[in-house]
Amino acid sequence: MLPLHTSVEERDVPVAVLPVGSHEQHGPFLPLATDTLIACAVAREIAAAHPVRLLPPVTISCSHEHAAWPGTVSVSAATLSAVVRDVAGSLRRSGVPKLVVVNGHGGNYVLGNVVQESGGDMALFPSAEEWDEARDAAGVETAAGDDMHAGELETSILLHAHPEAVRDGYAGADHRAGDRRRLLTVGLAPYTGSGVVGRPSLASAGKGRDVLASLARSFGGCLAAVQQGEGAGQGRDEGQDPVDDGDGQALR
Repeated sequence: MLPLHTSVEERDVPVAVLPVGSHEQHGPFLPLATDTLIACAVAREIAAAHPVRLLPPVTISCSHEHAAWPGTVSVSAATLSAVVRDVAGSLRRSGVPKLVVVNGHGGNYVLGNVVQESGGDMALFPSAEEWDEARDAAGVETAAGDDMHAGELETSILLHAHPEAVRDGYAGADHRAGDRRRLLTVGLAPYTGSGVVGRPSLASAGKGRDVLASLARSFGGCLAAVQQGEGAGQGRDEGQDPVDDGDGQALR
């Protein structure tokens, strides 16, 4: 997960990529670091295909709805917002004006506001539409709304990128909980005893590979948007519309 290159090997490019994951339960067969592993896998695919600077991940974020399970750790939305803004500010001072946040956890709602307020100097990736395109490209069978947590998509990505991290038992762990309208109030526990919402039994390494390949392709549009009018965020009127980066809330 950690970049191992030296400062003299750092890419001299105007865009950096920051993976943001979480440290939260993912059922009995995926690790607490699942969202971080996924965000890093996406970011690595991006860096292999596009001229960006790859940063180390933020590993703890806003996972309050998972607090009923051992191991889950959260920070406040204000803290996560401050960390991302500070990273962006540090990059700007060192000559990298643009930042793309690769979000692996759907509960990080605040990231959308951070990007929204950046005046075009930040982007959030993947958007919900880009996740949907990746699902279709990979033949993921479970609908996004039913594949919320430790389901077909997340298990597939880890089976491809980190098969050693996937424990036995995912083939028999399917659980459906389609109506979760009070999730932010009551947390996830009332909807699932195992922590799983989805159909991990349908997961495969091939699907995970194809999801990542699709996301690497679709990142080109995100990169073009954030590079548009390089430095244009400086002095932009707050009332102007920011670049539409989607909501990035595909995973939980």
